[in-house]
Amino acid sequence: MRCFHAVVLTFVLIVIGGCSRPPDIQKYQGDAEGTSFHISWWTEGDVDGDRVKQAFDQALEQIDLWISNYRDDSLIARFNRSRSTDWQDLPPEVTQLLAIARTVHRDSRGCYDPTIAPLFDLWGFRADEFQPPDRQQIDATLAETGYDHVTLDEGGSRIRKTLPALSIDMSSIGEGYTLWRLQRVLENAGVHDYLIEFGGDTLIKGHKPDGSRWKVAIERPSPGNLAVQKVLEITGEDGVSINTSGTYHHFFDAQGHRYSHILDARTGSPVSHDLVSASVIGTDPRVGDAWATAMLCLGQQAGMQVARQQHLAVLFIREDQNGKLIESRSPALVESGLVKEMK
Repeated sequence: MRCFHAVVLTFVLIVIGGCSRPPDIQKYQGDAEGTSFHISWWTEGDVDGDRVKQAFDQALEQIDLWISNYRDDSLIARFNRSRSTDWQDLPPEVTQLLAIARTVHRDSRGCYDPTIAPLFDLWGFRADEFQPPDRQQIDATLAETGYDHVTLDEGGSRIRKTLPALSIDMSSIGEGYTLWRLQRVLENAGVHDYLIEFGGDTLIKGHKPDGSRWKVAIERPSPGNLAVQKVLEITGEDGVSINTSGTYHHFFDAQGHRYSHILDARTGSPVSHDLVSASVIGTDPRVGDAWATAMLCLGQQAGMQVARQQHLAVLFIREDQNGKLIESRSPALVESGLVKEMK
């Protein structure tokens, strides 16, 4: 599932001075949902920056109350605690988010599954108390998971589960949803040129005040070594999302074997392939967030097949036996025109 320590994307903002000074880039940053965020925007119109920042805070608070798994009073936490299999009401945006997860679950052949949080607990990733479980323990936990046991009524904005103990963890799609919500704040305020980074994922639209393009950098997937793997120039001006997931920030070693926090929902065990990073580039960060996790589960070979079938723009990075990082690109990424590789 989604990495708890998000892949870091850095960005460079360049403000050019001159006789006719372009509008200033406004910035806002902080912490939310267990991670950090940075927002940069500008507009030639009359926009109250303080009011925009207040709207950001209100959106983040509402997201937390709706889908946080770390708040006992959130709507999703209440659903998880409930042992009822009756219908339960949720806000339309949350049921829409769960519907996106359902589509990715289906199209990833069941590899993506937001109900496998109990497996994270079993393997010790949640509490950082690592211990490989035996097959019997894994099978018993798997019996209490499975997104096929979730039923959605999108029209009625409600949800039910057929397994009383089933729980849903929104962390694998929550950052993408947060980007989507923060974008709405800016668009509603009349701002159409911005770069939003949340937990390492980004959503970019338009350009800088001087007319140049926004740039972001994807982190090199090497444990303990913060470095840039690739710089991307954003060439699609109608809104581009970049969601990255990696296996290299959260893992443990036991008896000579390395276990990644990326779990395969079909087996209940960490993935064993050599894919270490997947970046999904598109226009909807909610969809990209879920698919980035799914690609890490599928691996480079199966992930490329699915990317071809679903027309997904994906940058894969795998590590060979000699520690060499090898990149590959899906056809949709090559043809998308959304980004230009600078390095």
